[in-house]
Amino acid sequence: MPVSARWGGAGTLARVTPEELAEAIRNVLIAAVTDGSLALPVDEVPVPKVERPRSREHGDWATNVAMQLAKKAGTNPRALAQLLAERVGALDGVASAEVAGPGFLNIRLDAASAGELARTIVTAGTAYGTNDSLAGQHINLEYVSANPTGPVHLGGARWAAVGDSLARIMTACGAEVTREYYFNDHGTQIDRFARSLLAAARGQETPEDGYGGSYIGEIAARVTADEAGAGRPDPATLPDVEATEVFRARGVDLMFAAVKAELHDFRTDFDVFFHEDSLHTSGAVERAIGRLRERGVIFEADGATWLRTTDFGDDKDRVLIKSDGDPAYFAADVAYYLDKRARGADCAIYLLGADHHGYIGRMMAMCAAYGDEPGVNMQIIIGQLVNLVRDGQPVRMSKRAGTVVTLEDLVDAVGVDAARYALARSSMDSMIDIDLNLLASTSNDNPVYYVQYAHARIRSVARNAAERGVSRDAGFDPAQLDTPHDSQLLGVLAQYPAIVAQAAALREQHRVARYLETLAAAYHTWYGATRVTPRGDDPVDAGHVARLWVNDAVGQVIANGLGLLGVTAPERM
Repeated sequence: MPVSARWGGAGTLARVTPEELAEAIRNVLIAAVTDGSLALPVDEVPVPKVERPRSREHGDWATNVAMQLAKKAGTNPRALAQLLAERVGALDGVASAEVAGPGFLNIRLDAASAGELARTIVTAGTAYGTNDSLAGQHINLEYVSANPTGPVHLGGARWAAVGDSLARIMTACGAEVTREYYFNDHGTQIDRFARSLLAAARGQETPEDGYGGSYIGEIAARVTADEAGAGRPDPATLPDVEATEVFRARGVDLMFAAVKAELHDFRTDFDVFFHEDSLHTSGAVERAIGRLRERGVIFEADGATWLRTTDFGDDKDRVLIKSDGDPAYFAADVAYYLDKRARGADCAIYLLGADHHGYIGRMMAMCAAYGDEPGVNMQIIIGQLVNLVRDGQPVRMSKRAGTVVTLEDLVDAVGVDAARYALARSSMDSMIDIDLNLLASTSNDNPVYYVQYAHARIRSVARNAAERGVSRDAGFDPAQLDTPHDSQLLGVLAQYPAIVAQAAALREQHRVARYLETLAAAYHTWYGATRVTPRGDDPVDAGHVARLWVNDAVGQVIANGLGLLGVTAPERM
């Protein structure tokens, strides 16, 4: 294929994404190898990395591919960069290509080529930014997974916002994502929950190790009412063991139904709700141990069954079946991972709280014990704590003391959009402070307001343009987009697909949010420096129409990005 063939019909650059430019530079390199100008095997010609230069004075795009290949090609970086500059500079749509520093190649596009991006975005619509970088991968993404012993607390809210955003982002990159909630319905915390409900129903003090939130009394009353409605006796009057079992069964169902409703209202839904108890009742634990025994990594000692995790980097071996015959908690983890893989997951991603940091070693060792690759087949993302602040003072939370700050509290204070955005815009490994006053404000200091307001302004501009007779139907002359402000905004727009792909690959949803803030800032600057509608009685010209295309392209990208975060893009504010 001739080099120019990648650049669209009639000798004009068809699209100006960094991916297209990188492919064009690779074709230039291959042509140089083919004609003997570059001593390098064709199969060693990479797709070069193309990035925005730190200073826009240096051009629209830059690559260091000459420095990467010069030694292999038996030349020096500047000489190779100069060869590239001459050939890349001759491509239709490229205004200039210049060598800089030790061998960087700075590329400047002509206005028409750069401006074509606006048409690409508007035409693609909601598909702009999607890609196939994760195509063929089945990812099991587990998040929230809180014990069903109370409402979703602030930490769970963070996992909900982050997990759902990551699922949307990875799906946009072609992955098949299973959103999963691990339902901890087996163990001592459920016992404490049941005893707490029984105590509330009997008007007794909360057990010392129990749960004392007001929701306990509400659920206990609901259980009692439901039992009466079904013609059964008041469970509080039954013997302790029988009464506790009634409150366990009914109370857990009611609590979990409330949790699912809270998460649904937070735009966080799951494909699978996996019950921990099923691992023990279905024989999954025994099957998992059997699989590991076949691999020679199980041993017996002190009357217990152990997994030899020290062979795979753990600091000590781990008990699976205790000497009394009961399974250790880790046994469920071992069985659960095998179950995920058996259901087709190529990669099992766990979003866990900061208190689970010590679990990483044993979990990764368990993955390796199965013959899988830690970091590939199993990935663990540890999230740090969330602090809630109001009027400059921390809002305390303590689930067991009954003063828990819940997801519902946060949403009531600032709304779903602000809550999701605030929780998703920071890296998971960063502790964050949520300022309720800031999130409720309509100022540019409020990041979600800043981004949403940009979208609302864009839609307002489009409505005003229609009233003044500016329409995209009048055609599109991208050469009209010839100001530095046009170039700057188009440059930011071009980065969006790469941002989405990076966010998916690195499991870092906050990259999308931070990009949107950069795009909103670039748009606000562009809005103040250019015109989409004519002044006064001036006629509509090609420049107005071209900038309407840009205006609408920015709106599309902001809407797409907010959609990946589960945040709405308002038409008006």
